[in-house]
Amino acid sequence: MKKILFIDRDGTIIQENPPTYQIDSIDKINFYPKVIFFLSKIVQELNYDLVMVSNQDGLGTEKFPDNIFFPIHNHILNILKNEGINFISVHIDKTFPKDKSPNRKPGIGMLKKYLKSDCYNISKSFVIGDRLTDVLLAKNLGCKSIWIKDSHHYKNLTKEEENYYSNIDEKNLKKIISLKTNSWKKIYEYLLSIKTKKFVYQRTTLETDVKISISPYGKGRCHIKTGIGFFDHLLQQIAFHGSIDLNIQIKGDLHLDDHHTIEDTAIALGEIFCQSLEDKRGIERYGFYSLPMDESLATIALDIGGRSQLCWKVKFFREKIGKISTEMFSHFFQSFSLSAKCNLHIHAIGKNDHHKIESIFKCFGRTLKMAIQRNYSDKIPSTKGKL
Repeated sequence: MKKILFIDRDGTIIQENPPTYQIDSIDKINFYPKVIFFLSKIVQELNYDLVMVSNQDGLGTEKFPDNIFFPIHNHILNILKNEGINFISVHIDKTFPKDKSPNRKPGIGMLKKYLKSDCYNISKSFVIGDRLTDVLLAKNLGCKSIWIKDSHHYKNLTKEEENYYSNIDEKNLKKIISLKTNSWKKIYEYLLSIKTKKFVYQRTTLETDVKISISPYGKGRCHIKTGIGFFDHLLQQIAFHGSIDLNIQIKGDLHLDDHHTIEDTAIALGEIFCQSLEDKRGIERYGFYSLPMDESLATIALDIGGRSQLCWKVKFFREKIGKISTEMFSHFFQSFSLSAKCNLHIHAIGKNDHHKIESIFKCFGRTLKMAIQRNYSDKIPSTKGKL
């Protein structure tokens, strides 16, 4: 399910204007530092819908008329829209604190439709705001808070916030706050770190002990130790060219041969790769890439569709490359295909066997990267509705 960023306006997207805090003229619009740049990156790179939630005390009254507020408000939204930052909805409460409206933050009266929807995972959503009422809104919605705050202490509270604060347990409040910062760069980095979370898997048999951690949306960092130098080198190509953070540590029965170590690595890698994609919602699913390396050319097509099949059209002239039997290369991809539940079509031509297999592993990393790319949809990429 998709996630939501419930974002406050004043003090979060634009800076507040004390002492009245009303933005009642164009010249008072001052965007929060770097908010447009990093909010744009969040929209482009992460899978969140944006919802604006704002308290505007007395909006529509003589002191704060609609015809003053909305032209300025729409101007702000248009600036954001031109940078690709679109809010799926905007919720504005016009009441005063004394009115005790259920729609006024931290009340959730305006937001109940999101709680009732099957499209959203509220527990993995966030409220981003500069007020204690934004933190409490997150508590009432059942999600987490990102608090834009210069200090790590609760100070400069409004009278309304002081009343709320006096009735809550500070320890419980801290459990709601996932991040406290005054930097949109840090907000972006924190949300990105959630996307690039690690998945850990261990497979132990009488023949091998395989430990793998993977972040499918990483930076290509890797630490690999299988006991077979050339195999380490090939797995590094998957990580680097797939922008996948990969840690593989293996103890295998290499005193016998290379078979069990390579096979069990492929099984474990396929298992954790499949798990890391969860229900595959919002990914492209298909990948295709051709990659040359000197005289060799590798072409790979991939479907992460839940069915296992390897089509292998590669011929080697040597029995071994490094310490790896060439027959193990097709077996590696066959084992990966079975455990990752994917179709793989691998073709390669060339005279140099080293070039051929290295181009295959590089091409495989690029193909994986394409197939797991996020398309910012909440749909499972199949007419069946399940993969």
